[in-house]
Amino acid sequence: MPYHIGFIVEQALGHVTHGQNLQANVAQDPAVVAHWGLPAWETSGWAARLPVYRSNWTVRAGWRARRAVAAIHRQSRLDALFFHTQVTAVLAPDWLRRIPSVVSLDATPLQYDRLGAYYAHEPGPAWMEQGKYRLTRRCFRLAQHIVTWSDWARDGLVAEYGVPAGKITVIPPGVDVAAWQRPTPRQPHDGPVNILFVGGNLARKGGLLLLEAFRALRQAGLDVTLHLVTRDELPPEPGLSVYRAMQPNSPALKQLYFAADIFCLPTYGDCLPMVLSEAGAAGLPAVSTRVAAIPEIVLEGETGFLVPAGDLTTLTAVLQRLVTDEALRLRQGQQAVAEVAARYDAAANARRLLALLKATADPGRVAQEAA
Repeated sequence: MPYHIGFIVEQALGHVTHGQNLQANVAQDPAVVAHWGLPAWETSGWAARLPVYRSNWTVRAGWRARRAVAAIHRQSRLDALFFHTQVTAVLAPDWLRRIPSVVSLDATPLQYDRLGAYYAHEPGPAWMEQGKYRLTRRCFRLAQHIVTWSDWARDGLVAEYGVPAGKITVIPPGVDVAAWQRPTPRQPHDGPVNILFVGGNLARKGGLLLLEAFRALRQAGLDVTLHLVTRDELPPEPGLSVYRAMQPNSPALKQLYFAADIFCLPTYGDCLPMVLSEAGAAGLPAVSTRVAAIPEIVLEGETGFLVPAGDLTTLTAVLQRLVTDEALRLRQGQQAVAEVAARYDAAANARRLLALLKATADPGRVAQEAA
């Protein structure tokens, strides 16, 4: 008998790509019948006029998640539920009690609040934040198990929400390593050194700071080009290319990674950007910042470099070092491929997640099948 598992995945920011990768890999397991609920960020019609619903993502995602679970439950008996992130689960305590559930998250609400200024997010009044904290703790208590994307998020759960460490498993998001690997090995080449940035919000992701560093490199006489994948509009300038219509996982986006020499994301606020694992799989050294869980994927001096957020001088110096040292770029790119293949392979991490969900649904059956 297959396992019937409901997957509720929020559709905001990088979680959209995470959901796409999960859908592709879960479908490869013949022992799992997956039922998908994808609470959308956007709202329209009468709902867009409701004061709390239209402005509060927790309320909106929680309500939509409840409706999705109820619809799935009417069609099939569920063995387990998977919620990503906890935002979709905080208003579903009854379902957490009825069906064995795993809650997944990239950051705790308190960690997100500390990064909130960069997401145009402000904590609410004290009474509201206290209520949200109580609901979130209840959610974590009722979940059978919790998955975090990083050690950073796991440590936040233990320290600030009292979750036992043994109840948490770190399973990072992944990429299709084979699909993102360059068709041919990187080789020394003539011509400009290509720097790639991928980030929808140019300001929050450090794209404007990168533009200043890029101009400084060109003024210093270095032959560099900058390729920005973003939704923001910029005026043209020499050496700059802007791509505003790229889709996640698209062949055109992969070609940009394959043609680049350096990946740079000097972000001010991020939890664990999935673009960094894409860059590593494509064999690119990465330059990023010491923010949240980023030091877990960009290994200082091994797969790239980390700079303080907002530090233009250090960012420019690190980029200049990589631009002028081709052997270093190639060596760090090779190490990045090995690191991503070992820790951030989407297929391997999906198998780990499914094994955890099966064990949550029916521990006795999993033990029996293993025997």
